[in-house]
Amino acid sequence: MSGSVLFDAPGPKARRLSLILSIVVGILILAGLYWLYAVLAAPRPSSGGITLPGMFDASRWDVFTNPDVWTFIGAGVLRTLQAAGAAAVLALILGVVFALLRTANTAWIRVPTTIVLEFVRGMPVLLMMLFILLAFSSGAYWAVVLALGLYNGAIIGEALRAGLAALPRGQREAGLSLGMRELQTRMIIEFPQAFRQMLPIIVAQLVVLLKDTSLGFIVGYPELIRSTMNNLASFYGNRYLFSFFAVTLVIYLVMNLTLSFIARWLSKRSDSARRGGKAGKDIPIDPGLAIAQASAAARQTSTGSI
Repeated sequence: MSGSVLFDAPGPKARRLSLILSIVVGILILAGLYWLYAVLAAPRPSSGGITLPGMFDASRWDVFTNPDVWTFIGAGVLRTLQAAGAAAVLALILGVVFALLRTANTAWIRVPTTIVLEFVRGMPVLLMMLFILLAFSSGAYWAVVLALGLYNGAIIGEALRAGLAALPRGQREAGLSLGMRELQTRMIIEFPQAFRQMLPIIVAQLVVLLKDTSLGFIVGYPELIRSTMNNLASFYGNRYLFSFFAVTLVIYLVMNLTLSFIARWLSKRSDSARRGGKAGKDIPIDPGLAIAQASAAARQTSTGSI
Protein backbone atom coordinates (compact mmCIF):
# COMPACT_ATOMS: atom_id res chain seq x y z
CA MET A 1 0.00 0.00 0.00
CA SER A 2 1.13 3.54 -0.62
CA GLY A 3 2.04 5.93 2.15
CA SER A 4 -0.98 8.21 1.62
CA VAL A 5 -4.62 7.19 1.90
CA LEU A 6 -5.39 9.52 -1.00
CA PHE A 7 -3.82 7.03 -3.37
CA ASP A 8 -4.91 3.75 -1.80
CA ALA A 9 -7.13 1.49 -3.86
CA PRO A 10 -10.69 1.42 -2.47
CA GLY A 11 -11.58 -1.65 -0.48
CA PRO A 12 -14.77 -3.74 -0.66
CA LYS A 13 -16.69 -1.43 1.72
CA ALA A 14 -15.67 1.69 -0.19
CA ARG A 15 -16.66 0.13 -3.52
CA ARG A 16 -19.99 -1.00 -2.09
CA LEU A 17 -20.67 2.47 -0.67
CA SER A 18 -19.73 4.08 -4.00
CA LEU A 19 -22.09 1.74 -5.86
CA ILE A 20 -24.96 2.46 -3.45
CA LEU A 21 -24.43 6.23 -3.71
CA SER A 22 -24.30 6.03 -7.51
CA ILE A 23 -27.59 4.13 -7.61
CA VAL A 24 -29.25 6.57 -5.19
CA VAL A 25 -28.05 9.60 -7.16
CA GLY A 26 -29.19 8.01 -10.43
CA ILE A 27 -32.65 7.32 -8.99
CA LEU A 28 -32.91 10.90 -7.72
CA ILE A 29 -31.94 12.29 -11.14
CA LEU A 30 -34.49 10.09 -12.91
CA ALA A 31 -37.16 11.08 -10.39
CA GLY A 32 -36.36 14.76 -10.93
CA LEU A 33 -36.58 14.37 -14.71
CA TYR A 34 -39.90 12.53 -14.41
CA TRP A 35 -41.28 15.23 -12.09
CA LEU A 36 -40.22 17.94 -14.57
CA TYR A 37 -41.85 16.06 -17.43
CA ALA A 38 -45.05 15.58 -15.44
CA VAL A 39 -45.24 19.27 -14.53
CA LEU A 40 -44.70 20.40 -18.12
CA ALA A 41 -47.05 17.81 -19.61
CA ALA A 42 -49.93 18.54 -17.22
CA PRO A 43 -52.80 20.72 -18.54
CA ARG A 44 -52.95 24.17 -16.98
CA PRO A 45 -55.82 26.60 -16.52
CA SER A 46 -55.73 30.05 -18.03
CA SER A 47 -57.82 33.19 -17.80
CA GLY A 48 -61.46 32.79 -18.78
CA GLY A 49 -61.78 29.29 -17.38
CA ILE A 50 -60.13 27.68 -20.41
CA THR A 51 -57.81 24.75 -19.77
CA LEU A 52 -54.76 24.76 -22.02
CA PRO A 53 -53.03 21.51 -23.00
CA GLY A 54 -49.65 20.51 -21.63
CA MET A 55 -46.39 21.75 -23.03
CA PHE A 56 -45.79 18.56 -25.00
CA ASP A 57 -49.21 18.49 -26.64
CA ALA A 58 -49.10 18.42 -30.46
CA SER A 59 -51.21 21.57 -30.67
CA ARG A 60 -48.32 23.54 -29.16
CA TRP A 61 -45.87 22.36 -31.82
CA ASP A 62 -47.90 22.48 -35.03
CA VAL A 63 -46.53 25.96 -35.75
CA PHE A 64 -43.22 24.38 -36.82
CA THR A 65 -44.89 22.77 -39.83
CA ASN A 66 -44.95 26.24 -41.37
CA PRO A 67 -41.79 26.78 -43.49
CA ASP A 68 -41.97 30.54 -42.91
CA VAL A 69 -41.35 29.96 -39.20
CA TRP A 70 -38.10 28.12 -39.92
CA THR A 71 -37.10 30.80 -42.41
CA PHE A 72 -37.57 33.43 -39.71
CA ILE A 73 -35.65 31.34 -37.15
CA GLY A 74 -32.86 30.75 -39.66
CA ALA A 75 -32.55 34.49 -40.23
CA GLY A 76 -32.21 34.98 -36.46
CA VAL A 77 -29.51 32.29 -36.30
CA LEU A 78 -27.66 33.92 -39.19
CA ARG A 79 -27.73 37.34 -37.52
CA THR A 80 -26.51 35.77 -34.27
CA LEU A 81 -23.58 34.10 -36.05
CA GLN A 82 -22.75 37.28 -37.97
CA ALA A 83 -22.52 39.33 -34.79
CA ALA A 84 -20.63 36.58 -32.95
CA GLY A 85 -18.17 36.04 -35.82
CA ALA A 86 -17.36 39.74 -36.22
CA ALA A 87 -17.04 40.19 -32.46
CA ALA A 88 -14.80 37.10 -32.18
CA VAL A 89 -12.39 38.39 -34.84
CA LEU A 90 -12.31 41.79 -33.15
CA ALA A 91 -11.79 40.17 -29.73
CA LEU A 92 -8.84 38.08 -30.95
CA ILE A 93 -7.19 41.09 -32.57
CA LEU A 94 -7.72 43.26 -29.49
CA GLY A 95 -6.55 40.40 -27.28
CA VAL A 96 -3.19 40.29 -29.06
CA VAL A 97 -2.89 44.11 -28.93
CA PHE A 98 -3.81 44.24 -25.25
CA ALA A 99 -1.34 41.45 -24.43
CA LEU A 100 1.46 43.29 -26.28
CA LEU A 101 0.72 46.59 -24.55
CA ARG A 102 0.21 44.94 -21.16
CA THR A 103 3.63 43.26 -21.32
CA ALA A 104 5.49 46.31 -22.65
CA ASN A 105 8.70 47.26 -20.88
CA THR A 106 7.75 50.95 -20.86
CA ALA A 107 5.65 51.93 -17.86
CA TRP A 108 3.78 54.75 -19.64
CA ILE A 109 2.40 52.13 -22.03
CA ARG A 110 1.85 49.32 -19.56
CA VAL A 111 0.13 51.28 -16.77
CA PRO A 112 -2.57 53.04 -18.90
CA THR A 113 -3.28 49.73 -20.64
CA THR A 114 -3.81 48.07 -17.26
CA ILE A 115 -6.24 50.81 -16.21
CA VAL A 116 -8.21 50.49 -19.46
CA LEU A 117 -8.35 46.70 -19.17
CA GLU A 118 -9.61 46.80 -15.59
CA PHE A 119 -12.26 49.36 -16.56
CA VAL A 120 -13.46 47.30 -19.52
CA ARG A 121 -13.50 44.05 -17.55
CA GLY A 122 -15.43 45.65 -14.70
CA MET A 123 -18.11 47.20 -16.92
CA PRO A 124 -21.19 45.07 -17.70
CA VAL A 125 -21.44 44.16 -21.36
CA LEU A 126 -25.03 45.37 -21.58
CA LEU A 127 -24.09 48.81 -20.27
CA MET A 128 -21.29 48.91 -22.82
CA MET A 129 -23.76 48.12 -25.61
CA LEU A 130 -26.14 50.81 -24.39
CA PHE A 131 -23.30 53.35 -24.12
CA ILE A 132 -22.07 52.66 -27.66
CA LEU A 133 -25.62 52.78 -29.00
CA LEU A 134 -26.56 56.03 -27.26
CA ALA A 135 -23.24 57.87 -27.45
CA PHE A 136 -22.27 57.05 -31.03
CA SER A 137 -25.66 56.22 -32.61
CA SER A 138 -23.94 53.17 -34.06
CA GLY A 139 -27.02 51.04 -34.56
CA ALA A 140 -27.86 47.81 -32.76
CA TYR A 141 -25.50 45.58 -34.79
CA TRP A 142 -22.36 47.61 -34.19
CA ALA A 143 -23.29 48.18 -30.55
CA VAL A 144 -23.37 44.41 -30.06
CA VAL A 145 -20.20 43.72 -32.06
CA LEU A 146 -18.08 46.49 -30.55
CA ALA A 147 -19.16 45.83 -26.96
CA LEU A 148 -18.61 42.08 -27.21
CA GLY A 149 -15.33 42.51 -29.08
CA LEU A 150 -13.96 45.01 -26.56
CA TYR A 151 -15.01 43.08 -23.46
CA ASN A 152 -13.91 39.65 -24.65
CA GLY A 153 -10.75 41.13 -26.15
CA ALA A 154 -9.78 42.30 -22.67
CA ILE A 155 -10.39 38.82 -21.25
CA ILE A 156 -8.46 37.10 -24.06
CA GLY A 157 -5.64 39.64 -23.70
CA GLU A 158 -5.24 38.73 -20.03
CA ALA A 159 -5.26 35.03 -20.92
CA LEU A 160 -2.56 35.56 -23.55
CA ARG A 161 -0.52 37.61 -21.09
CA ALA A 162 -0.68 34.71 -18.64
CA GLY A 163 0.38 32.35 -21.43
CA LEU A 164 3.33 34.57 -22.29
CA ALA A 165 4.36 34.79 -18.65
CA ALA A 166 4.26 30.98 -18.35
CA LEU A 167 6.75 30.47 -21.19
CA PRO A 168 10.40 29.78 -20.30
CA ARG A 169 12.64 32.83 -20.60
CA GLY A 170 14.87 30.88 -22.93
CA GLN A 171 12.26 31.09 -25.71
CA ARG A 172 12.51 34.86 -25.87
CA GLU A 173 16.25 34.95 -25.29
CA ALA A 174 16.82 32.45 -28.09
CA GLY A 175 14.96 34.66 -30.55
CA LEU A 176 16.84 37.78 -29.44
CA SER A 177 20.16 35.96 -29.67
CA LEU A 178 19.40 35.13 -33.31
CA GLY A 179 19.08 38.83 -34.13
CA MET A 180 15.28 39.04 -34.06
CA ARG A 181 13.65 42.20 -32.73
CA GLU A 182 11.55 42.01 -29.59
CA LEU A 183 8.28 42.37 -31.49
CA GLN A 184 9.33 39.63 -33.93
CA THR A 185 10.16 37.36 -31.01
CA ARG A 186 6.76 38.00 -29.48
CA MET A 187 4.78 37.41 -32.67
CA ILE A 188 6.80 34.54 -34.20
CA ILE A 189 7.99 32.53 -31.20
CA GLU A 190 6.01 33.43 -28.08
CA PHE A 191 2.46 34.14 -29.24
CA PRO A 192 1.96 30.82 -31.11
CA GLN A 193 2.91 28.92 -27.97
CA ALA A 194 0.76 31.16 -25.76
CA PHE A 195 -2.21 30.63 -28.07
CA ARG A 196 -1.71 26.86 -27.92
CA GLN A 197 -1.48 26.86 -24.12
CA MET A 198 -4.45 29.18 -23.60
CA LEU A 199 -6.63 27.65 -26.33
CA PRO A 200 -9.15 26.08 -23.89
CA ILE A 201 -9.62 29.43 -22.11
CA ILE A 202 -9.92 31.33 -25.39
CA VAL A 203 -12.49 28.88 -26.76
CA ALA A 204 -14.48 29.02 -23.53
CA GLN A 205 -14.52 32.81 -23.82
CA LEU A 206 -15.67 32.60 -27.44
CA VAL A 207 -18.53 30.36 -26.32
CA VAL A 208 -19.44 33.01 -23.73
CA LEU A 209 -19.26 35.61 -26.50
CA LEU A 210 -21.66 33.60 -28.65
CA LYS A 211 -24.14 33.32 -25.79
CA ASP A 212 -23.78 37.00 -24.91
CA THR A 213 -25.09 37.96 -28.34
CA SER A 214 -28.48 37.36 -26.70
CA LEU A 215 -27.96 40.69 -24.90
CA GLY A 216 -28.59 42.29 -28.27
CA PHE A 217 -32.26 41.58 -27.49
CA ILE A 218 -32.20 44.59 -25.14
CA VAL A 219 -30.72 47.04 -27.66
CA GLY A 220 -33.06 45.96 -30.45
CA TYR A 221 -30.78 43.68 -32.46
CA PRO A 222 -32.91 40.90 -34.06
CA GLU A 223 -30.75 37.98 -32.98
CA LEU A 224 -32.07 34.48 -32.27
CA ILE A 225 -33.85 35.08 -28.96
CA ARG A 226 -35.50 38.28 -30.15
CA SER A 227 -36.60 36.52 -33.33
CA THR A 228 -38.13 33.54 -31.52
CA MET A 229 -39.09 34.50 -27.97
CA ASN A 230 -40.26 38.00 -28.89
CA ASN A 231 -41.27 38.37 -32.52
CA LEU A 232 -42.61 34.89 -33.27
CA ALA A 233 -44.16 34.44 -29.83
CA SER A 234 -45.90 37.80 -30.13
CA PHE A 235 -47.21 36.94 -33.59
CA TYR A 236 -48.45 33.41 -32.81
CA GLY A 237 -49.38 33.98 -29.15
CA ASN A 238 -48.08 32.79 -25.79
CA ARG A 239 -49.48 29.33 -26.51
CA TYR A 240 -46.24 28.56 -28.37
CA LEU A 241 -43.87 30.33 -25.98
CA PHE A 242 -42.45 27.14 -24.46
CA SER A 243 -42.08 25.58 -27.90
CA PHE A 244 -40.04 28.53 -29.15
CA PHE A 245 -38.00 28.43 -25.93
CA ALA A 246 -37.16 24.74 -26.43
CA VAL A 247 -36.17 25.21 -30.08
CA THR A 248 -34.02 28.23 -29.19
CA LEU A 249 -32.29 26.27 -26.43
CA VAL A 250 -31.50 23.37 -28.76
CA ILE A 251 -30.09 25.72 -31.41
CA TYR A 252 -27.81 27.41 -28.88
CA LEU A 253 -26.62 24.04 -27.58
CA VAL A 254 -25.83 22.86 -31.13
CA MET A 255 -23.87 26.04 -31.92
CA ASN A 256 -21.87 25.97 -28.67
CA LEU A 257 -21.14 22.25 -28.81
CA THR A 258 -20.05 22.59 -32.43
CA LEU A 259 -17.66 25.40 -31.50
CA SER A 260 -16.24 23.29 -28.65
CA PHE A 261 -15.81 20.30 -30.99
CA ILE A 262 -13.96 22.42 -33.54
CA ALA A 263 -11.71 23.77 -30.80
CA ARG A 264 -10.86 20.26 -29.56
CA TRP A 265 -10.15 19.15 -33.13
CA LEU A 266 -7.84 22.11 -33.69
CA SER A 267 -6.07 21.42 -30.40
CA LYS A 268 -5.49 17.76 -31.29
CA ARG A 269 -4.35 18.70 -34.79
CA SER A 270 -1.94 21.27 -33.38
CA ASP A 271 -0.54 18.79 -30.85
CA SER A 272 -0.18 16.15 -33.56
CA ALA A 273 1.71 18.56 -35.83
CA ARG A 274 3.90 19.68 -32.95
CA ARG A 275 4.86 16.09 -32.12
CA GLY A 276 5.53 15.18 -35.73
CA GLY A 277 2.18 13.72 -36.76
CA LYS A 278 1.37 10.10 -37.40
CA ALA A 279 4.28 9.62 -39.74
CA GLY A 280 6.74 10.52 -37.00
CA LYS A 281 8.47 13.17 -39.05
CA ASP A 282 11.24 15.20 -37.48
CA ILE A 283 9.34 18.47 -36.99
CA PRO A 284 10.65 21.09 -34.54
CA ILE A 285 8.67 21.63 -31.34
CA ASP A 286 7.49 25.11 -32.26
CA PRO A 287 6.99 26.74 -35.67
CA GLY A 288 8.38 30.01 -34.38
CA LEU A 289 11.61 28.34 -33.37
CA ALA A 290 11.71 26.64 -36.76
CA ILE A 291 11.59 30.04 -38.47
CA ALA A 292 14.28 31.36 -36.16
CA GLN A 293 16.47 28.31 -36.81
CA ALA A 294 16.02 28.65 -40.55
CA SER A 295 16.96 32.34 -40.36
CA ALA A 296 20.07 31.54 -38.37
CA ALA A 297 21.05 28.76 -40.78
CA ALA A 298 20.66 31.12 -43.73
CA ARG A 299 22.91 33.70 -42.09
CA GLN A 300 25.52 31.06 -41.33
CA THR A 301 25.43 29.87 -44.94
CA SER A 302 25.86 33.39 -46.28
CA THR A 303 28.74 33.99 -43.85
CA GLY A 304 30.47 30.76 -44.85
CA SER A 305 30.16 31.55 -48.54
CA ILE A 306 31.87 34.87 -47.96
